[in-house]
Amino acid sequence: MNNRYSARRGFLKGIIAAAAAPMVVKASVVGRDGRVSPSNRITVGGIGLGGRGQGELCGWVLPDDGVQFVAICDVRRDRRNAIKRIVDNHYHNTDCVMYRDMKDILARPDIDAVLIATSDRWHASASVLAMRAGKDVYCEKPSSMTVREGQAVVRTAKKYGRVYQAGMQRLSEANFIVCNELLRLGRLGEVKQVYAHLAPGGTVNLQRKWFPAQPEPDRDEVDWDAWLGPCPWRPYNVDYIRGGWHRCHDLYTSVIGEWGSHTFAQCHAALGKTNTSPVRYPYVDHPAAEGMTMEFADGVKMTQTRTGWAGTCGVRYVGSEGWVACADGYSRPEASSPALLSDYMRVLNDYCARTGYSYQNHFHQFLDSVRSRRTTVANPELMHRSMTTVHCANIAQWLKRDLTWDPVKEEFVGDPEANRMLSRAQREGWQII
Repeated sequence: MNNRYSARRGFLKGIIAAAAAPMVVKASVVGRDGRVSPSNRITVGGIGLGGRGQGELCGWVLPDDGVQFVAICDVRRDRRNAIKRIVDNHYHNTDCVMYRDMKDILARPDIDAVLIATSDRWHASASVLAMRAGKDVYCEKPSSMTVREGQAVVRTAKKYGRVYQAGMQRLSEANFIVCNELLRLGRLGEVKQVYAHLAPGGTVNLQRKWFPAQPEPDRDEVDWDAWLGPCPWRPYNVDYIRGGWHRCHDLYTSVIGEWGSHTFAQCHAALGKTNTSPVRYPYVDHPAAEGMTMEFADGVKMTQTRTGWAGTCGVRYVGSEGWVACADGYSRPEASSPALLSDYMRVLNDYCARTGYSYQNHFHQFLDSVRSRRTTVANPELMHRSMTTVHCANIAQWLKRDLTWDPVKEEFVGDPEANRMLSRAQREGWQII
């Protein structure tokens, strides 16, 4: 075990020194149908592609002619094999390479970008390690476990000149874009209240005891030590890898992070608060913090709730001149007046012209940024500030008291106990901060 940790420490030191120059797309993959020249094809590897990751691979990555998916890294053999079958069947070859150890896939100089879709505990750590190794990163949400992890992602992307996109895909979906633009353009009048969808079920107060110990499988079947990664050690139990991690404090960002990682980001973006977070977090006597109303420094309030729309991951913006709401499954947003949506396509097209972002799909927008080196829509700062809102709300609920946040210093005001919760201990050999 000590040798493994020593190897990891050496790996971390090695990739810290990786070149920070902007990535040039490599001509390492030969096109098979002539549609895209090899020099324009982006080579992508996957890290931890389970159900969500497979969906992105099949729906976004493989159909894109400008991408060649070349390798999968997963600590679970069944998932490595499953991804390889999908990729090889798509390309009609056997070229997809499988890795169990992350350092091996990150060491490949021919891989330009990685798709990270592990569960919560690994998102920030894998992103930081990948960017230090010179890779651009598309990382699923929730993209950090703590405020300090989010800071590390922001800091690393800037230091190494990497493109980073968080998997907050609704920021690239037409209905949500128009919803946000109506607020930004002042169509709703003065907006002092927004609402963000809280996931159904779940709780803020997660389990802290271990599941009963079971015999640990062969390392090639499940590398349990690597599965845990930076999190505190615990004995193996198959329930963890079958989704039971959602009940565990060390492994999950709670019910607030489940959808708040989407809906808080929507509200932050619409309000133009991409580099700040609310300053007040009132404790709510509810297991899921239903109804918690967080307040920004300018008095704008954001309430997490489960009502105000139909569908999942909804948002609702209320102004002095009207309101607008959107959720998954809407053909168009709901609005207080049909006039607000009368120029829907013009609003959408003006947004694309102003920002340079598309509304085709979130991964495609990431690829555009990989080629152009432009900042992504779900960039590190927006990810970090909206996830800070998640973490602060969690901490207020865990401590059962109101908290005041300083978004400039990025610390709680006058509360040393709360400030100690801005980070979590990371296991020896896995630290990124």
